[in-house]
Amino acid sequence: MKPRSFSWIRLWALVKKEFIHIVRDPRSLAMAFLMPLILLILFGYAITMDIKTLNLAVYDQDRSATSRHYVEGFPASSYFNVVATVESYAAAGALLDEGRAHLALVIPPNFARDLEQGRTARVQVLADGSDANTATIALGYAEAITNRFSMAQQQGTAIELAVDNRLRVWYNPELKSRWFIIPGLIAVIMTVITALLTSLTVSREWESGTMEQLIATPVQPIELFLGKMTPYFVIGVADVLFSVAMGVWVFDVPLRGSFLFLLGVTAMFLVGGLSLGIMVSTIAKSQLVASQLAMVVTFLPAFLLSGFLYSIDNMPRFLQAVTHVVQARYFVEVLKNIFLKASPPAFVAGDLIFLGLFAVVVFAIALGKFRKKLA
Repeated sequence: MKPRSFSWIRLWALVKKEFIHIVRDPRSLAMAFLMPLILLILFGYAITMDIKTLNLAVYDQDRSATSRHYVEGFPASSYFNVVATVESYAAAGALLDEGRAHLALVIPPNFARDLEQGRTARVQVLADGSDANTATIALGYAEAITNRFSMAQQQGTAIELAVDNRLRVWYNPELKSRWFIIPGLIAVIMTVITALLTSLTVSREWESGTMEQLIATPVQPIELFLGKMTPYFVIGVADVLFSVAMGVWVFDVPLRGSFLFLLGVTAMFLVGGLSLGIMVSTIAKSQLVASQLAMVVTFLPAFLLSGFLYSIDNMPRFLQAVTHVVQARYFVEVLKNIFLKASPPAFVAGDLIFLGLFAVVVFAIALGKFRKKLA
């Protein structure tokens, strides 16, 4: 009969066995260490919301010194590059259709005369709305440049306002999209990696026929479960540390919060993620099915429903409810707060509670299914 007491010696033997298997399996090593590197570099450089240069076409019907001065304000802002000066609406529309211009600025006749006589001078801006995000940002820049020019035209200088409005952006003063993308990207990548790493462990044992041999030994189900999880927990911690180092030193994202707090949250996250992978591996009958199922239940929810790229508050109500069972949602939020705001645990207590509940519930379910599988 199998002894009922838990044995640390048997657990350590299982951990060593799993480590040896990982070291001897180049696919597991590549998945554990190369995949996070490739994904971080690929997504870190490919995903950006920063608009550096916008192409502008100009249709100046006034051809005055004032209209030229107004147009000069666009390239001077460093946001716009004047790619063409056209002679008709049709030519401006053609540049927008061909994608050679993001905006077309139309200055009407008598632009300068209206300003000199104190009347409101109207200009028209045509935008390519096929990319709504770029169009919205471009129109905002154009409006700001126009407002600044308008203020300078009143009495020849900027007018004195009754209210001195000064904007100050906290945590990300330069509004670099990479600063909030990279912490979220680390959470998304680790969600996928942890599930993929452990999704193959149990199904691989069944396919190779070694699970029957393990069942015949005095090993307890909890020992086997923890023996499978522990090596990947160590690898997961190493992957997170590597990803954080890349975020700080390669992508220049500041790490303002507590490093120990980051490690504690990572440990809680890894328990849930690795348990989910083992549960998938227990349910699936083959390594192929396990890996595909792990990708479906981790990557898509983590990428789309975690708040990594798309604000959860802007989603339909039923999708907002679904996000509560997505582990990456809480890890993304906590990582952003640690990196950018240096938030203490009390400020993200709600996310920590849900992250802990996810880890406990999934661990319990995975262990129960694992025991049932071995019975």
